[in-house]
Amino acid sequence: MAPLTSSTREVFGEAVRAVLETWPVLQIAVDNGFGGAYSQQKAEWMADALQQYFMENDELQQDEVEDFISDLMNNEFDTLVDDGSLPQVAQKVCEMFQQCQQDRLTEVKEQIKQLIRKKSAGRAKATPAKTPAAEDDEDSEDEEAMECDGGAGGASVNGPVVKEQHLPPHEEEDDGWTVVRRKK
Repeated sequence: MAPLTSSTREVFGEAVRAVLETWPVLQIAVDNGFGGAYSQQKAEWMADALQQYFMENDELQQDEVEDFISDLMNNEFDTLVDDGSLPQVAQKVCEMFQQCQQDRLTEVKEQIKQLIRKKSAGRAKATPAKTPAAEDDEDSEDEEAMECDGGAGGASVNGPVVKEQHLPPHEEEDDGWTVVRRKK
């Protein structure tokens, strides 16, 4: 395929930003500062880096794009993506790039509008879950609930509730990790 013109490149850049800005994994990483103090700037840079990756490489396959995005998330946000969304993000970006190459900019712009509407509808938030006992006694420090990834597909935000075990501080568990607990 022919290289993208500057106007087509601009549309593709908007498409990449729209896809990444509506990706819950990246939203959570940015909102919670997984990339440090400059998480938002890293997310913006990531969109530029992904766009440049497409411009510098011919005939990219979806798995190559997945690997590239996965490496960026791991290196910049210390995040391993295993919720099943990475193939979807890579596929969407690949499809939009092909549409830009075929000069189907109207379709791409419509998809961008849909993604922007989705983004303005609400961002994903990571919030702690409450156990029924914790709801009854909000001041209880004996129980602490945490929301976990629930299903094999990873799409579920509401997973099993994990209760904090009562272990002495700094006790080493069987797997060699040292667990540090807060003081009561």
